[in-house]
Amino acid sequence: MDGGGSPGMAVEAQYISRHHRHQPAPNQCTSALIKHIKAPVHLVWSLVRRFDQPQRYKPFISRCIMNGELSIGNVREVNVKSGLPATTSTERLELLNDEEHILGIRIVGGDHRLRNYSSIMTVHPEVVDGRPGTLVIESFIVDVPEGNTRDETCYFVEALIKCNLKSLADVSERMAIQDRTEPIN
Repeated sequence: MDGGGSPGMAVEAQYISRHHRHQPAPNQCTSALIKHIKAPVHLVWSLVRRFDQPQRYKPFISRCIMNGELSIGNVREVNVKSGLPATTSTERLELLNDEEHILGIRIVGGDHRLRNYSSIMTVHPEVVDGRPGTLVIESFIVDVPEGNTRDETCYFVEALIKCNLKSLADVSERMAIQDRTEPIN
């Protein structure tokens, strides 16, 4: 992370204002989460872009069945591991941009309380500890379920995303260490 640095935060704010603009209605909440990963962009993006294989880094997903090819508009059926208040989620690929490293997803069904949920994930190159690293930003917008507050809803979704981003970092950093040919100091 940067040490009290405004340069890094300015870059993050620029990416967020460019790619992560959600217009919440009064009954919705939205947020953006940031993760710095000690692995090069190509490795991180190789995991993120696989809409058909989210279980490669998302710990709460036990299996994914893709309907059709990996292309915009196609849908996946995701099975959620026990312990969460859901067992399935139906999700549509809204955006996949390999040049700018942008993935957009919308939940279109399932047995959970996330209504009108959509997320955008962007992956950006940066230097972490003097090595090629990656800045990942994931933002979302979702309806606040009846009986919940905006804060409770945001907290729940942010907790899930934080777990996913930590797992993405762990998997990517393991891949980066295996991929590295130069000596590690």
